[in-house]
Amino acid sequence: MSGLGEGAVARMLAEKRVVVCCGAGGVGKTTVSASLALAAARAGRRVLVVTIDPSKRLAETLGVQRNPPTPVDLPADRLAAAGVTRGGLAAWMLDPKLVSDRVVHDFARSPEEARRLLDNPMYRNITAMIAGMQEYTAVEALHGFVRDDVYDLVILDTPPSRDALRFLDAPDRVSMFLDRRIFNLFVPGEGSVIRRMATQLVEKVMDIAFGEQTRRDLQQFFDLFGSLLDHLNHNQHEMRAFFKQPDIGFLLVTSPAREALAEAEFFARKTRDELKMHLCGYVLNRSLAAQAGFAMPDPTTLPADAEPALTSGLSRLADLGRVERQQVEEHLALAAQLDGRAGDGFAWVLPMLGGGASDLDDLVRLADVLVADTPPGSTPAPEETP
Repeated sequence: MSGLGEGAVARMLAEKRVVVCCGAGGVGKTTVSASLALAAARAGRRVLVVTIDPSKRLAETLGVQRNPPTPVDLPADRLAAAGVTRGGLAAWMLDPKLVSDRVVHDFARSPEEARRLLDNPMYRNITAMIAGMQEYTAVEALHGFVRDDVYDLVILDTPPSRDALRFLDAPDRVSMFLDRRIFNLFVPGEGSVIRRMATQLVEKVMDIAFGEQTRRDLQQFFDLFGSLLDHLNHNQHEMRAFFKQPDIGFLLVTSPAREALAEAEFFARKTRDELKMHLCGYVLNRSLAAQAGFAMPDPTTLPADAEPALTSGLSRLADLGRVERQQVEEHLALAAQLDGRAGDGFAWVLPMLGGGASDLDDLVRLADVLVADTPPGSTPAPEETP
């Protein structure tokens, strides 16, 4: 037994090997990722949560530093306070340059070539220079975690959704740059007369455009980085197939805000329809749907001799309550719409919490909601009669 409940999110956490959380900026995606990881760890799984850019407060809540060189196990006191007794939970705040440097050290032809590449000014600016390289380093890191099989479940928190699409198709886009035929145009060397003439032409154009020293730095970069191409291209093919496996799931986090929902639908179409990857479902975060069933303020419940100020105050609260009840109904309808769009997946509702939901108690509360049998605000199905 996994120790998880029978709800849809609980089954996902018990069955998947990797869960990729995607969504627009500001919807609480990083907090949801941390809560999912905590829920799975409390059920006994060895979990790693990888996040791209966590808030300082969330890093402090988890008890780990930002951008460490390797994943960090949460301190024992934090695990005990969160109710983790059998599983394990580690966190890693992804540093793209650190991952790139590690690839260079591991796969360069020699330590001397690794040092020269790391010192190359073009390499030092590579994440800004090459579109998609930052996303590729995230793919490279994930490839390593899957290959080493240290964790039962990896939860990956991505950048805002359109950047997350860059993350998903990074192997395809970066491979256009990581093409040896393109590299060879810039690297001086032996070859046919036509190749030597082409190289000389490229050098002259680059000298005019960038200056001779910049051209030499770029040529050195292409020459040294070219030695890593076989490794990088091999991983690209592996990861492209890996993302389509049935035990890899994508979870779309959104809020009731119109812009967030538009991003959610855009991403859902790209993920499920174009990239042919498995979309587990939606999490509707910061929703008032969780308050369905709350009693309305009712002045008639006050005693007959209640102070007029109390009666007046409760009447005003009733007005506010009616506004909130309308929002609750709208969010319930929205959750139902998302559930219909999820197909074989699910739509799960998380409540609106104050303070950014980065305290450990808040993460535990969200974890409990995520692994409940049904999401808050839903109506349980009637029991079947024998």
